[in-house]
Amino acid sequence: MDYRLYFYKVKNLIVIVGPTAVGKTAVAISVAQKLGTEVISADSRQIFKELNIGTAKPSPEELKSAVHHFIGNKSIHDDYDAGQYGREAIELIHTLFQKFDWLVMVGGSGLYIKAALEGFDDMPDVPEGVRIDILKDYKAKGLPWLILISFLQLISKTLSD
Repeated sequence: MDYRLYFYKVKNLIVIVGPTAVGKTAVAISVAQKLGTEVISADSRQIFKELNIGTAKPSPEELKSAVHHFIGNKSIHDDYDAGQYGREAIELIHTLFQKFDWLVMVGGSGLYIKAALEGFDDMPDVPEGVRIDILKDYKAKGLPWLILISFLQLISKTLSD
């Protein structure tokens, strides 16, 4: 018999989700305090330090009552997306599970929660020149032209397959 199974420690991530301003933060803090653990925010707007209106960020008192991660630690000027959040959240979860058996994740951004729980496929980087060319074409020719070009490229690819 393998006795190592008796010593295996299960780690648990509690995920609290819901729309803005329904009390998720208060519940997350209460649960985190009872379990002696930390809170991981999965909110696509609270992560940005410049966004304070309409985000229902935890108050300074709430932030002091339980350690929070991903609150106001990025700038809106940073190139940041759900895929990056997912990779950083997964790494943080692994790190925190070395210290805690329980973690609390809270947020209203389903895509961020999905990124943390399931991850995303790796996407190739888009060369900088492509983005510049698209923006130039958009400014010169407008959105309808970009939609038309995208549609024609999709048809061309479909017919060639």
